[in-house]
Amino acid sequence: MPQLFGRTKNVSKRSKKYLEEALYFRLFKEGSSELSEAMSKRGMNKTVSDQAIHLDLVAKTRGITAAENYFIDLPETLKNHLTYGALLNCYCKELMTEEAEALMEKMKELNLGLTSMSYNSLMTLYTKVGQPERIPAVIQEMKTKNIMPDSYTYNVWMRALAAVNDTSGAERVVEEMKRDGRVAADWTTYSNLASIYIDAGLHEKAEKALKELEKRNAHQDHYAFQFLITCMVEQGICLRGIARKGRRTEGEGAQERAKPNAKTWEIFLGYYLDNEDIKLAVDCLANAISIGRGNGQKYVPSPEIVGSFMAHFEQQKDVDRAEGFIEILKKAVDNLGANVFESLIRTYAAAGRTSSVMLRRLKMENVEVSEASQKLLEVISVE
Repeated sequence: MPQLFGRTKNVSKRSKKYLEEALYFRLFKEGSSELSEAMSKRGMNKTVSDQAIHLDLVAKTRGITAAENYFIDLPETLKNHLTYGALLNCYCKELMTEEAEALMEKMKELNLGLTSMSYNSLMTLYTKVGQPERIPAVIQEMKTKNIMPDSYTYNVWMRALAAVNDTSGAERVVEEMKRDGRVAADWTTYSNLASIYIDAGLHEKAEKALKELEKRNAHQDHYAFQFLITCMVEQGICLRGIARKGRRTEGEGAQERAKPNAKTWEIFLGYYLDNEDIKLAVDCLANAISIGRGNGQKYVPSPEIVGSFMAHFEQQKDVDRAEGFIEILKKAVDNLGANVFESLIRTYAAAGRTSSVMLRRLKMENVEVSEASQKLLEVISVE
C-alpha cells in the first residue's frame, strides 16, 4: 500500500481521463477501496472524478445499495455527469434496467452534458438483457442530440445489428464510420466485423476483415493478435483442405509476425491438434511452457490438452514421441499423475516395447495405477 500513496497526486490528475475512457479501473486493481478511504481519512480533497471512481468501488465492494447511499450523501455540487454517470454504469452492470432508464432520464432533465459513455453503458445493458433491437433507437437519439460516438459505440451498434441477423446493417455502420471521419476504424472494429462474418458463415468476408485487423494492429497488441489467430484458426479449420495442400493460412503468417505469449501458442496448439499435426502441436506446447503467461506465471496445459496428446501417441503406438512429450510436460507439471502414466504404459504395450525403469519411475513419482494398468505394467517391465 505505501507505494500507492506516493502516486496519489498523479492518480488525481489522471482520474478524469481514465474515467471518461472507461479504463480507470486499471489504476485500482488491488487495494482500491482502501486507497480511496485513506484519502478521505487523511483529509485529502477528492475531485468529482475521484468521487465517481469511489462510487464505482463502493458498488463493487459493498453492493449497489451502498453505492446509491453514497451518491445520495454527496453534496449537490458534486453531482454532475461524472457521478451520475458512475451510478448509471453501476445500474447497467447490475442489469437494473428500470433504474438505469430512470436515472438516464433524470440526467437529461438536468442537462448534464451527456457523453457517449452514458449511452454506451445503456446500450451494453440492452445487449446483456437480450434487447439488442432497442439499440438503434439509442443511436438515433445520440445523432439527434449531436453526441459524438466513440469506437465502443460503433462496436456495440454493430453487434446489436448482427444479433437481429442484419449483417449488411453492421457493414453500413463501418461505412458510416469512414464517412463521418471523427472516429477511425481500428483493430477492434475489424475484429468485431470479422466475428460477425464468421458467425454468419461469410468466411471470405471474414478473411478480408481479418486482414484489415492485422493492418491496423500497428503496435503488435497481444489481444489483437490472439483474436486474429483465434479467428484464423476457425477460418483454417473451414479451409482445412487448402491448408493440407501446402498453402499457409493467414493465421500461420500472423504467428511469424506476432510476438506470441503462452495464450497465443495455446491457440495454435489447439489448431494443430485438431488438424492432427502433432509435431507442430508439441512445438507450440514447448514454446508456451518456455515463454510462460503474460503475468509472469508459468503455463500449465489443461488435463484435456495433455489427454489429447497422450491419446494420439497411444493410438499411433509412438513410444518415443510420448516420452519426448512427457519430458517437455515435466517442465510445467510437477506431478504427472496416474492418467499420463497409464496412457504411457498402454502405449508401450501397444507398441510391443518393454521398459526396465517403468516400475522405478512410478515409485519415484509416487503414482498408483489401476489394476488393468498394473497387469500391462507386468507385461512391459523387464529386469
